[in-house]
Amino acid sequence: MSGAVESPYTLTYGELKALGPADVQADMHCVTGWSTLDNEWTGIPFRVLAEKAKPKSEAKWVIAHCDYGYTSDLSLQAMLDDDVLVAWAHNGEPLAAEHGFPLRLVVPKRYAWKSAKWLRGLEFAEHNKRGFWEVRGYHIHADPWREERYSYQEDSRAELEP
Repeated sequence: MSGAVESPYTLTYGELKALGPADVQADMHCVTGWSTLDNEWTGIPFRVLAEKAKPKSEAKWVIAHCDYGYTSDLSLQAMLDDDVLVAWAHNGEPLAAEHGFPLRLVVPKRYAWKSAKWLRGLEFAEHNKRGFWEVRGYHIHADPWREERYSYQEDSRAELEP
């Protein structure tokens, strides 16, 4: 945990898992039209990690840093939903390499590209930093129920309002 926080910290994989598992059952929706229903994810709630880091009042965004330079941006407001996890298991099994082993961010209320695979760090930021897909024209909020797929759908306040 880094960036605009009072208490930046680093955890090993073992230390993260020792914080205690939580299970979340959630659907996953892809911007291309497919969905997988009733997924069971096991991990640590993002809220637990955020409480330990103590975000500063100016922190409005969270940038997920992953292998190969991949990033994904989410509003802190979206990340604080009860069902957001840093997950290490899916449907009772450790994550497979192609699904993000060792850690995957799981953000069920957003399109799947926000559930970044191969997670290595989370950065709290005052201003949005568009991630891999967002700089390529995808929506910064990615709410499937609002069909927020592409950046042309954003209004001028999109980066100011989480």
